Amino acid sequence: MNLILFEREEIGADGEVRMSGGRAKHVREVLGARPGEHIRVGVVNGPKGTACVERSDPGDVRIHCEFTEPAPEIPLLDLLLALPRPKVMRRLWAQLAAIGVGRIIITKAWKVERNYFDTHVLDPATYRPLLIEGLEQAQDTRLPEVSIHRQFKVLVEDKLDGHFPEGVRLMADPAAAGSVRAVLSSRRGQRVLLAVGPEGGWIDYEKELLGRHGFIPVSMGPRTLRTDTACIAMLALGNEALRRST
Repeated sequence: MNLILFEREEIGADGEVRMSGGRAKHVREVLGARPGEHIRVGVVNGPKGTACVERSDPGDVRIHCEFTEPAPEIPLLDLLLALPRPKVMRRLWAQLAAIGVGRIIITKAWKVERNYFDTHVLDPATYRPLLIEGLEQAQDTRLPEVSIHRQFKVLVEDKLDGHFPEGVRLMADPAAAGSVRAVLSSRRGQRVLLAVGPEGGWIDYEKELLGRHGFIPVSMGPRTLRTDTACIAMLALGNEALRRST
């Protein structure tokens, strides 16, 4: 952990926090923090700051927090992702939070097995700690907003404008001629929604539907990548292009 995140209700009115379990072990054994030393802390969806270690006993670490930095800005990049295999999705949660996305919109697609949606990996109790893990790695506090949609057509035609009312819409497609940087070079300050398809890609109907709803095809080249590789690579390109345009 490069930053230890707490829920607001964990923090006392005087800024005191008492830790046990994995976080206490991390402070003692990984960070090696002793009484009088400081560690980086933050509040989920809130400010960041530092904490002074007041007590550091096995299984009982107590700190006093001071939050002096405002909450980071919500990332301008959102993700629409055709649900990959559950074990892949489990790996992705922390990476998505670490690389920086504002929203994660999970959807069905023709090449997505229906039973993928029955997995516990889509339960908030499973993915929220993984998202927090990614935020702690990246020293961010902004938890991505997550929504799950089992019907692709209904999502795109009826619900997407509610999740993403304005901005630039991009669709990852190895056959596309345009690039993320080229499309975003003149879109300063706009939100971006990136759609990444399943293993095997979007079918023609899905590409056409996305195209009718404003999605611009973009590519990193002709190579066909695994969903998790393509997803992280495209998001990295998107965040870099947005940084350069500001």
